[in-house]
Amino acid sequence: MQEPDRHEPPHAGSERELLETFLDYYRGTLLVKCAGLNEEQLRARACEPSTLTLLGLVRHMTNVEQNWFQRIFLGLEVDFVYHGQRDRDREFNDLEGATSDQVERDFLAVCEQSRAIGEAHDLDEFERRSNDEWRVNLRWIYVHLIEEYARHCGHADLLRESIDGATGD
Repeated sequence: MQEPDRHEPPHAGSERELLETFLDYYRGTLLVKCAGLNEEQLRARACEPSTLTLLGLVRHMTNVEQNWFQRIFLGLEVDFVYHGQRDRDREFNDLEGATSDQVERDFLAVCEQSRAIGEAHDLDEFERRSNDEWRVNLRWIYVHLIEEYARHCGHADLLRESIDGATGD
């Protein structure tokens, strides 16, 4: 995987600008953690017995993006890139045949779709796939994805350090 052209979020800006740039920053951070590693290293389960791998984290976040922006917010029926019928954690467990190039392309394409969806809607707009127990608006989805990326980038930090000693954000 290639290191992305990642930019620090601004210290001030509109709510939308801050949400979008922080989300993009974390998307880039996940790819930074994978940059320069070979296929074997990207598949390394460096914290066994956990099934977490860097490649699996990128695949997982591809599904997370699809779930929140396409399935929940737009209410679409989604064929998740990496979900399987029998294995709920397929993105982590079924890495055979997965290449980092394809995983990166899938991730970048889904992130671009998410950006377009977000830009086309108001932050106060509610999701279309609701249930009676809770409703979320687009603002909440942005905050939730920032939280999800932050948590998984922490996992990626530990994985990367255990693979080759690299640290940093």
